[in-house]
Amino acid sequence: MIQISGVELGQYQSVTDVFLEACGKYGQKSAYSCMGQSLSFAEMDRLTANFAAYLQNHTDLEVGDRIAIQLPNVLQFPIAAFGAMRAGLVVVNTNPLYTAREMEHQFNDSGAKALLILANMANLAEEVVPKTGIKHVLVTELADMHPFAKRLLINTVVKRVKKLVPAYSLPQAVSFRDALAKGAKLTPTPVATNLDDTAVLQYTGGTTGVSKGAQLLHQNLVANMMQVRLATEPVLDGDSEVVISPLPLYHIYAFTLTLVMCDLGHEVVLIPNPRDIPGFVKEMSKHKFSSFAGLNTLFVALCNNKEFAELDFSYLKHTMSGGMALTQSAADMWRNVTGCEVMEGYGLTETAPVVSINPCEDIRIGTIGKVVQGTEVKVIDADGTDLGFNEEGELCVKGPQVMAGYWQRPEATAEVLDDEGWFKTGDVAVLAEDGFIRLVDRIKDMIIVSGFNVYPNEIDDIASQHPGIVECAAVGIPNDVTGETVKLFVVKADPSLTEADVIAHCRENLTPYKVPKDIEFRDELPKTNVGKILRRALRD
Repeated sequence: MIQISGVELGQYQSVTDVFLEACGKYGQKSAYSCMGQSLSFAEMDRLTANFAAYLQNHTDLEVGDRIAIQLPNVLQFPIAAFGAMRAGLVVVNTNPLYTAREMEHQFNDSGAKALLILANMANLAEEVVPKTGIKHVLVTELADMHPFAKRLLINTVVKRVKKLVPAYSLPQAVSFRDALAKGAKLTPTPVATNLDDTAVLQYTGGTTGVSKGAQLLHQNLVANMMQVRLATEPVLDGDSEVVISPLPLYHIYAFTLTLVMCDLGHEVVLIPNPRDIPGFVKEMSKHKFSSFAGLNTLFVALCNNKEFAELDFSYLKHTMSGGMALTQSAADMWRNVTGCEVMEGYGLTETAPVVSINPCEDIRIGTIGKVVQGTEVKVIDADGTDLGFNEEGELCVKGPQVMAGYWQRPEATAEVLDDEGWFKTGDVAVLAEDGFIRLVDRIKDMIIVSGFNVYPNEIDDIASQHPGIVECAAVGIPNDVTGETVKLFVVKADPSLTEADVIAHCRENLTPYKVPKDIEFRDELPKTNVGKILRRALRD
């Protein structure tokens, strides 16, 4: 038995081991469902083997090479992710909402040599790929894993009727279906991956505005899977649990949670577009769901939908919240509508991600619960001195889920991760004597919009490129729906500059959730005596 920092990892040497064991154990049980189509564990075994065989035999990719997966929640995602890992590749999770600029940075920083992308944004790949080291491009359409008739109907409607697939030219691209068909004629070569190998590069922003890849090892993901499993097993104890998963798999919260559910043999229902609340509710109505993984904004949006309130919640016994702070009002609303308490957890990209969870037998709203097994936390003051109970300080985490470091950024790693393995979160917290943790504030200027990290310096950098702007500063302001939204303070160079001009410029270069929703023009911005903009003064 392998044990790391007090966490029993069983015989697992990799995420692949976890996946293959689940496939062998659960066979014909449904593993993933999406838009009415299900894949059993046995089918997932076959399809991931096909994809791995394709990568090993029809490309020049080698063990340790990076493959970017840029997909929403569709069945192709887990097939590609587990298939790539079976081939010994490192998965680079990429947000499908990214702009060309964001894609180019991430692909070049990660050194990605392959890309799997949804046809809906392949036009951006056409623009970006020539500027990167990507040699192999695979394109998939929304319903590619559905039977022929339904696949043809859905893909045609998406492309011809809704016109959601802009024209693109990628002559070198291979269709995902063709790749699976070619791989089906071959057998993948087993790869001896171990716990110290990199599994995923999970990108997070930085206070400098430079997006960094958290290097998550197989150890990090397997350990966190076991940690979360121990915390959820007391509730999800059945052999046919159905988990609604609307959060994007490219986000580490959903990625790891999906691994947990796979390990337990539960069915994961993937929701490609949770912002389409009516469509989301319609899909939920088809399932006897017992678990729901969400976040504050989603709870509020669903509870305000009349049809959602009429669903059958008699099977629901487990709701997890993460990604952003859970408000008391959202927790109360969810409990009143569904009859189920929300278990709030806390984590970061750099911790794969879960650090703490509210125990199912003692849920305390307003706290982030207790640390998961094998994890230590402490709070420190500005000088790095350890503080005691009930004192506010920066929360630091140590455990087997803490990343190896930022990909090829030793200096950035050294700023947050010490030689003893303590990771500085940048969050201010209070530790109670009974083990519960309460978050107070963030040291960093990071803004969290619907669970996504938005870094002000990135917004500043893009906005300030507009010729009509002298200087600017982004801050987060409270929002009942998204937790926070971005507000941008601007000093004009051009008196005719309008709010619409600024927002339009930002939309061209930033993912929608990063775009400022509010612009305020100022004659000058508050600064320190050395000239640094005082964001806190702007927020206040």
